[in-house]
Amino acid sequence: MTPGDFDFISGLLRNLSGLVLTQDKAYLLESRLMPIARKNGLQSVEELIELVRSTKKEELITAVMEAMTTNESFFFRDTKPFDLFRDEILPQLMENRASKKSFRIWCAAASSGQEPYSLAMILKDTAAKLTGWRHEIVGTDISKDILDKAKAGVYSQFEVQRGLPIQLLIKYFDKMEDQWQIKADIRNMVTYKYFNLLENLSALGKFDIVFCRNVLIYFDPETKGKVLSGIADLMPDDGLLFLGGAETVLGISDRFRPVKGQRGVYEKTL
Repeated sequence: MTPGDFDFISGLLRNLSGLVLTQDKAYLLESRLMPIARKNGLQSVEELIELVRSTKKEELITAVMEAMTTNESFFFRDTKPFDLFRDEILPQLMENRASKKSFRIWCAAASSGQEPYSLAMILKDTAAKLTGWRHEIVGTDISKDILDKAKAGVYSQFEVQRGLPIQLLIKYFDKMEDQWQIKADIRNMVTYKYFNLLENLSALGKFDIVFCRNVLIYFDPETKGKVLSGIADLMPDDGLLFLGGAETVLGISDRFRPVKGQRGVYEKTL
């Protein structure tokens, strides 16, 4: 891949999705775009990039963007954030919202649905305490294909073995030959929407809890700051933000600060 081709496609991805690719990620471009090239009857990634450059076909650009922005996910990823949510944050949230008995959770970059479904299973296990409550989990992603997979809730044996306790697999999934489908009542707890984090976030409404984990690492500092500011605008004063283990707000945004004793959890600065 020539430097010019790399600059063109990385610039396109940055403008459309915020994804920042450095030259050392050229191999990633090659490996993820080659299947798209073959699907379009092309012999190389270079031919694909030239076709994108010359035709600017929306469906081709979308295919390129989805190939580069789709990242793997798994159930209860990193474990600790979900333990914190279940054991400390959810009880506090219920206490703080006791008068209106409702709350909303947003999973940004929900990918194939494992994160929002992990939260849904936690809420389902707490159903007795949540009787009479209204709660909503919204999962968004920039890839329409991956959202279709999330909505279907069908996972391979490999996918359900990654992070999902066996008791929850038995309790909340149905076996489908060599795959597993999460039960309809869990699927119905999550609303999936196509959404680009570079857009105006206010269209999504207000949220009490936001999971934006392992997303900001792909953005430059300016884009990170804008996304964090947009998230802060969606949250009440006592709202909480979950970031990935390699992410932080320090030096990027003054809208949030770390919650003492809860690694990866951030509260709004007032």
